[in-house]
Order: sequence, then structure tokens, then C-alpha cells
Amino acid sequence: MGSFSIWHWLIVLIVVVLIFGTKKLPNIGRDLGGAVKGFKEGLRDDDETAKRVKEDGRTIEGEVKDKTHTKV
Repeated sequence: MGSFSIWHWLIVLIVVVLIFGTKKLPNIGRDLGGAVKGFKEGLRDDDETAKRVKEDGRTIEGEVKDKTHTKV
């Protein structure tokens, strides 16, 4: 019950080919690869935004509780 052998993976591959067919498999792989690439780009964009905010030194954390303006 430990790791799967080559025979287990071969049977899984045969079942997948029987279910999806050989013409749909490249499309599924391309779509999955595009999704992973988009996810990585999203993470990279978040890191760049966080770095930019950190370099500016204008990080503001808190919660707005009242919208009234006070004159100083």
C-alpha cells in the first residue's frame, strides 16, 4: 500500500486514454499548463506589488471605524 508501481501508473494512463481519447489529451495538457503559468504570473505580480509598497515605505495597516473628518 506504499508507493505505486509502474503497473499502477500504466493502468491509470490506459483508463485516462480510454475516457478522454487521444485527441483531447494534448488540449487538456495545454489547458493545465496555461492555468499553472497564469497562477505563477499572479503570484509574481503580488510579490512585485508587495516589494514596491515596501520600498515606498507607505504601508498602512488598520481598519476604518468612522468616516467623520476632524479638523486639526
